[in-house]
Amino acid sequence: MISERMKDLVAGSSAIRAMFEEGKRLSAIYGEENVFDFSLGNPNVEPPKRVKESIIEILSEESPNLIHGYMNNSGYDDVRETIAEFNSKKYNVQLSEKNIVMTCGAAGGLNIIFKSLMNVGDEVLVFAPFFGEYRAYTNNYDGVLKVVAPNKETFEPDLKEFEEKITAKTKIVIINSPNNPTGVVYSSETLTKIAEILNRKSVEFNTSIYLISDEPYREIAYDGIEIPYILKYYKNSFVGYSYSKSLSLPGERIGYIVANSEMDDFDTIMKALNVANRVLGFVNAPSLFQRVVARNLDSEVDVEVYKKNRDVLYNHLVSLGFSCVKPQGAFYLFPKSLIEDDKAFCDAAKEFNLLLVPGSAFGCPGYFRIAYCVSFEKIEKSLEAFTKLADKFKK
Repeated sequence: MISERMKDLVAGSSAIRAMFEEGKRLSAIYGEENVFDFSLGNPNVEPPKRVKESIIEILSEESPNLIHGYMNNSGYDDVRETIAEFNSKKYNVQLSEKNIVMTCGAAGGLNIIFKSLMNVGDEVLVFAPFFGEYRAYTNNYDGVLKVVAPNKETFEPDLKEFEEKITAKTKIVIINSPNNPTGVVYSSETLTKIAEILNRKSVEFNTSIYLISDEPYREIAYDGIEIPYILKYYKNSFVGYSYSKSLSLPGERIGYIVANSEMDDFDTIMKALNVANRVLGFVNAPSLFQRVVARNLDSEVDVEVYKKNRDVLYNHLVSLGFSCVKPQGAFYLFPKSLIEDDKAFCDAAKEFNLLLVPGSAFGCPGYFRIAYCVSFEKIEKSLEAFTKLADKFKK
């Protein structure tokens, strides 16, 4: 028999993945071209050409033992130094390889931070709507997840509620900007206020509260929006980064953590992250792709492809009467459901072969998520299906 904890996880298995499987079922019946699967944030934009060239160069130039062998659990020293130098220059901060741990994507990074910091009963605060796996990660380490409601007009966090929910047991706060599922980017003003609150509460409770900025979508931003760098706002801060979206490499599971040099217990925490990478079974980030990303730090996918999708789909939904904050980044829309029950609404959408994810999966019922990282042709063809869905619920 599986464990009691796994029984709960299996029963509450990801709504996103479930919808993805439903898409495969419907495609077998109606044909893939007639099913509009907006469930999974799987990038459709190809990786930059330079990524493939780098793989070939590395395999041709370097010895197999170097490419495929073990290294420091935190990753190759030279790769970490290259990333540190790049980020130092880009964000005007001072970093070295000592600040960097290479990880199995942002998810692996968050888990080794949690493993390193959390005791039983420690609290993790998240801002709704939030990536649902944060709940599972918290449960992995016997923590308690507390959710802060958003301002429904802007989807910026309710900072009054945030301050009220911080207790002596608060250990970690997670922000995700650009946000999945809203596409909202937290402003410099918002981050300054969050840091001020955390500083006050740390003094009040005589504790260290750590802030994690989960940033797989940092490079997917539109209209010249600037995304602030959290290390410049709060000393007890981490950045969890992934190349899943910035280079369209989600299956390669490659990313890194940056830890602020000024954080409390910095040296001990970095040692803990190194050990956590090993004992959680990651051991180290994929060796080949550590080398690949180090050669592609200034490479980017074509974000204009996502922007074109965003604009067409957003404008169409608004014309149909949907209420939606226009995304500043990432590749998701988060419109308000036309009925209160977001799960029933998404079930109804299947009638038109539309696969949408209920907002309840992100701690924000009454809304639904659209992942528009699909072909433009699919976007265009889906517009009629959205029109029919809206017509179904018009009074």
